Amino acid sequence: MNKHSFKQLHSFLLLWGSQTVSQLGTAMTDYVVIIWVYSQRGTASSVTLLTVCTFLPTIFFRFLAGSMVDRQDKKRIMLIADLVAACGTLAVFVLHSAEVLQIWHLYVINFLLSLMNAFQEPASFVAVSMLVPKEQYARVGGLQGFSGAAVSILAPALGALLLASGGLDLVLMIDLATFAVAFLVLLFLIRIPEPERQATEEEPFSETCLAGIRYLKDHKAILRITLFLAVINFLAKLGNDGMLSPFILGRTGNSQAVLGLVESFTAMGVLAGSLLATLLKPAKKRTRLIFIATGLVFSGNIIQGLTSRPWLWCAAAFGSYLMAAVMNVNMDILMREKVPVEMQGRVFSAKSTLQNFTIPPALLLGGLLADTVFEPFMAAGSPAQQALYGFFGTGKGAGIGLMFFIIGIAGMLVSFTRLRKPVYRELDRTETDALQKKGNGGNDHE
Repeated sequence: MNKHSFKQLHSFLLLWGSQTVSQLGTAMTDYVVIIWVYSQRGTASSVTLLTVCTFLPTIFFRFLAGSMVDRQDKKRIMLIADLVAACGTLAVFVLHSAEVLQIWHLYVINFLLSLMNAFQEPASFVAVSMLVPKEQYARVGGLQGFSGAAVSILAPALGALLLASGGLDLVLMIDLATFAVAFLVLLFLIRIPEPERQATEEEPFSETCLAGIRYLKDHKAILRITLFLAVINFLAKLGNDGMLSPFILGRTGNSQAVLGLVESFTAMGVLAGSLLATLLKPAKKRTRLIFIATGLVFSGNIIQGLTSRPWLWCAAAFGSYLMAAVMNVNMDILMREKVPVEMQGRVFSAKSTLQNFTIPPALLLGGLLADTVFEPFMAAGSPAQQALYGFFGTGKGAGIGLMFFIIGIAGMLVSFTRLRKPVYRELDRTETDALQKKGNGGNDHE
């Protein structure tokens, strides 16, 4: 990064670095809490229900949050959301220290944290757009993917180490310390500029809450790709994106070491994909790349479902999430380029709600299918099951492996068939292309 680029990104780099530190503390807590919950119940549904509580409020309150973000001070929203989230972590620490922590406490606290995330994410998205010049969007997207991957690599290893040496309380204390770093940097060192006030801000609040939906309705290609992502999220949460922990723990006899190893390779895949997105020339056919990358993501489900070897789980995780990072960075750039900055909070929130509303039912259904359908099916020992043993093995986790295989096939079909749909081509057009098309009378000869 040259000196000019550094000057352009100085405020962003401060925000990004401090938030990364905080995200590491939170990720360690999330990892250790999953281990704690699974050790208490030993069921896939107990883990997936915890994740459901992480998504529901974010989805339900996103419209409200997006409107507030576009009308209010982004920095203030981020500070308040972070402070309330820290109170949730502090509550877990107090309950566990008093030896009264129950699983339902974690469900309630995760619900609160998700509510704060509904406001924090769109505020952060718009804040980055305000801090960064357009020509740096690809680099910034890669840096954010890079830090997310680095956090995911370090969190399982550090979380397991801290859990072994000091228990859950030590992990929670470090999480609170990292929050303090991020909070103080944002409070004292970051100035987030505000866009010019728009006339729409005089509209009734209820009307502005729906502005993001109206924008998507008027921009069919963005709406269609958002609905595509909703289907992808549903399938992903039924597959290894939502069921990896119970699958690995079941197949390995509750081995935290193997789970941490696979999750680390998942993060290294995101790291590699983010580096590619940062260093390579931006794609001209961005939507085509998104669909191809998404299809390849689901190939990892097939590989993981068909094997019981940890090194193959790791290889599949690396390749899948490398493609996921490429897809996410390009989708992020697409939204920043196509949506006016004064609308980004509302449009981001509307898009996020639509594409993520399928996640909670998928997680609930995934845990239910694993515990009551696929796992019992693979344990029955009938001739049909015996024929599948050669592909998916036996014992705990074999049923989830069969689920992974089915989901992998479905995800690849959904993704690759989008390549033939011309509706998405307008998202790849630049402003120059649009002017040329207008000059030709609006004719499209593609």
